[in-house]
Amino acid sequence: MSKIKKVTIAEKIQSAFDGLTPTERKLANHMLNNYPSSCLGSITAVAAAAAVSTPTVVRMTKKIGFAGFPDFQLTLHNEIEEQINNPIAKFSRWSQQSSDTHVLNLFADAIVENLNQSLDQIDPHNFDAVVDLLSKEKQRMYLVGGRISSSLADYFYAHLQMIRRNVTYLDPNPARWSSHLLDMTPGNVLVAFDVRRYEQNLITFCKAANARGVTIVLFTDQWGSPAAKYAKHVFNLRIEAPSAWDSSVATLFVIESLLSALQKKTWTTTKNRVEDLEKLFDETKLFKKNPNIKDKS
Repeated sequence: MSKIKKVTIAEKIQSAFDGLTPTERKLANHMLNNYPSSCLGSITAVAAAAAVSTPTVVRMTKKIGFAGFPDFQLTLHNEIEEQINNPIAKFSRWSQQSSDTHVLNLFADAIVENLNQSLDQIDPHNFDAVVDLLSKEKQRMYLVGGRISSSLADYFYAHLQMIRRNVTYLDPNPARWSSHLLDMTPGNVLVAFDVRRYEQNLITFCKAANARGVTIVLFTDQWGSPAAKYAKHVFNLRIEAPSAWDSSVATLFVIESLLSALQKKTWTTTKNRVEDLEKLFDETKLFKKNPNIKDKS
């Protein structure tokens, strides 16, 4: 049985954008530019901040599927609560949903749903633009993540540095990030990972990199890290699973899809680079040889 697709308010606004009036689009842009804080407060305050009328706020919230502004804000507050949930709260919420289904099947269902919804949200043109951006090896690339998501940045780095030059992985110690900012110049690329509970150090770092003219590619969740306002390309990927911790499967899916596309785009140079690397592996005897192959050294 298919599950009901959960769509965030930001996604509802984006999906309905083409059908809004010019004034409603003005409101929508205001809400999206500083989401979700731009949507908080009274209807009068939201309207004034966007320089529109209160009836415009009511009409737009109804157009995106809500009974009115109070229903819109109730859903928004529930969404914000999901964003800041700690592992204990997440486990408590999942464990209260009684089911006789084995955890393997529960988890598999959640992951498949995450993949399907994430794929629905990915713009192929944005994906291709990121592939093109990452393929330009003359521009130095940096990768950074948070306390947990740094492992994804490290995984991406391990493959990227086999494909191209000028790739730097920033370890998850924010105290060391400022020194990297000294070397960042316009045209450099920063690939960042930030999911709920969004890390202030990482958001601040993205802001500083953006101010230096660095192009940012952000991997985040369905709600969207505040760092998104500084990113040129954003992947909003589903992360919820029947666990105290979030799932990284959808994010890993996009990472590996990007790597596959990059290999194809740069194969002439990538092949030479990998061949040189394999020779180094042989010289250092890093990997165990097949016993049937004689060592000529």
